[in-house]
Order: sequence, then structure tokens, then C-alpha cells
Amino acid sequence: MCFPGSAPQKGIVTYSISPNRQNPLAGTASAAVFNTFRRTRGQILYVVVPLLVAYETMQWAIERNEYLNSKEGRAEYAE
Repeated sequence: MCFPGSAPQKGIVTYSISPNRQNPLAGTASAAVFNTFRRTRGQILYVVVPLLVAYETMQWAIERNEYLNSKEGRAEYAE
């Protein structure tokens, strides 16, 4: 530290290391688990609801197709 009017100091070197540099991955594994759970919980309705709707639609379409191609379905819609 230089005071006004004093000569600058020479030969004194101080080194320090940032806390981030000491252990940059500290707590990463545990934080990743909880952060992934939190983010997934926040997005679950945006993913699950459309998947359920798509699944139910596909099930209905498969059953309808099987019915229309069966003997009863052909007899009902025959022209």
C-alpha cells in the first residue's frame, strides 16, 4: 500500500487464488440432481399432457382401424 508522497515499494509480491479456482466443481453432483428434479417438475405438465393426448388418440385410431377392417365394420359401412 502506498501512501501519498512515499516511495513505491519494490520486491513485495502477493498472490491469491479465487475460491472458484480452488475447487471449481464443488457440489456439482448434488446440485445437478436437485436442479434436474426442480426443472423437470416445473415442465412436467407441458410434456405429459400432450403425450397422454397423443397416446389416447393413437389408441382410438388403432382400434377404429381394426374395427373398420373387421367383418362387422365392413358390413356396417358397405355400400
